[in-house]
Amino acid sequence: MRQNIKQRREHEIVLSESDHAKLTGLAESSLDRLPEIAEELLSEMDRAKIKPLSRIPANVIRMGSKVTFRSGDGEVKTVTLVYPGKADIAEGKVSILTPVGAALIGLREGQSVAWTSRAGRRLEIEIVSVEAPVEGVN
Repeated sequence: MRQNIKQRREHEIVLSESDHAKLTGLAESSLDRLPEIAEELLSEMDRAKIKPLSRIPANVIRMGSKVTFRSGDGEVKTVTLVYPGKADIAEGKVSILTPVGAALIGLREGQSVAWTSRAGRRLEIEIVSVEAPVEGVN
């Protein structure tokens, strides 16, 4: 079951207290509907280093961050990490409750993450840049 989700990252991930609390609640409430992604997100919450928002570097991916990443095939994409109700692929808004969304949270520029897609394909992305969210917009 877990093979569909990304492999465990070795990088430390950092989250604000607020993101940690909200994402833990979201993952717990999603266990029945999306067990694999919810479990992975809970696993990330368990291993995250939690800090006050004022101590989160601007280059760390938070909810609402605009992220530019490069895939293993060299394609560059820019997305904004959002809560499920605001997700819209056409607008580049990716839900935290997707494999790539759960993979992005807490990473910083220069880090990379890999996972196996539902189709069995190994995917990897490298974070090129992170733009901190505009407060109150995510």
